[in-house]
Amino acid sequence: MLRIFDLIFSFIGVILLLPFLIIIGLVVFFTSRGGVFYTQERIGKNGKPFLLLKFRTMKNGSDKKGLLTVGENDKRITRIGRVLRKYKVDEFPQLLNVLFGSMSLVGPRPEVRKYVDLYTEEQRNVLKVKPGITDYASVYYIDENKLLSIAEDPEIMYIEEIMPDKIRWNMVFINKPTITNYFNVIWLTIDKLLKKLITRK
Repeated sequence: MLRIFDLIFSFIGVILLLPFLIIIGLVVFFTSRGGVFYTQERIGKNGKPFLLLKFRTMKNGSDKKGLLTVGENDKRITRIGRVLRKYKVDEFPQLLNVLFGSMSLVGPRPEVRKYVDLYTEEQRNVLKVKPGITDYASVYYIDENKLLSIAEDPEIMYIEEIMPDKIRWNMVFINKPTITNYFNVIWLTIDKLLKKLITRK
C-alpha cells in the first residue's frame, strides 16, 4: 500500500516541481564548476548499494576530504549550495529514486558503506526496509550539521552519538509502518521546513 502512495506522490512531485527543478539546475550549473547533480553510492534495502541523487551543493572532489558536512560554513559548500542544503532542496531529485523504486518517501536515511559497516547486528535492522527521503530521525536531526559544527571531533560525535540515536528514531517507523505514521512523518517534515523558511534560522 505504501508503495502506491510513493509512486503517486513522487510522480506528482516530479511533474509539479519540474520547472522549479530546471531553474535550480541552471543556477547550480552557472554558479559553480561541475555537474548539476551529485550521485553517491548509499546502502539500501538488504544491504544492496544504489546511487542516491542530489543537486550538487559542494565543489568537485569535496567528498574526498570527508563524508560529513560540518555546518553551513563548511568551505567545500558553494554559495547556492548553502541555501539548497538549509531548506533541503538539494534532496528533491531523490523523488526519482522513489519513483524508480530504490527509495521510499518515508524511511531511514541511507548511509554510505563506511558507516553501515559499523552497525551492530541490531542496528542492521534498518536495512530490512527501503531507505527514505525523510523519517522521524530526519525531522529530529534537521539541523544535524550545526551539531557537528560545534563538536570537538565531528566524526566521533556522529559515530558514537548521532548515528545510534538516529537509528533508534528510524526504528519508530520501521516497527510500525502504518499509513498514519507515513503521513505523520511527511506532515512533520513539511511543518519543520516551513518553520525554517519563515524564521530563516
